[in-house]
Amino acid sequence: MIGLCLGAARGLAEISLPVAAFTLAWTHSVERVAWEEDYRVAGDRLVLVEARVKGSGAGMDPPPGAVLRDGWWHYRPDLPPLPALRLTRSSAAADYTLCAAGECRSLSTLLPIGEEGAVTELWACPLRP
Repeated sequence: MIGLCLGAARGLAEISLPVAAFTLAWTHSVERVAWEEDYRVAGDRLVLVEARVKGSGAGMDPPPGAVLRDGWWHYRPDLPPLPALRLTRSSAAADYTLCAAGECRSLSTLLPIGEEGAVTELWACPLRP
């Protein structure tokens, strides 16, 4: 079975979650605008299915073709499947939220931020029985 793995920089910590799909949510650190991205785990890749942004601002305008629905701009990014997501985390900004299987949790409840500006990676991985 394939799931989602999260790892802290320099391999200090790693966890795996038995999920086939998840939503990654965050608030832009300057514009204070909410973003969400829906991913599907497909083999050894992460597929970005849909993205949403609740507003616009510096460098955050919805792309052409985005549709405004329920206060969010919805769009489907044209990206190939990704080997990993690299998230830079900081105590100076709100942490990312990971939602899967009907439950949402701050990444810090799953994996500590560690050093200021540390990178957390998310990738598809085989789950251990």
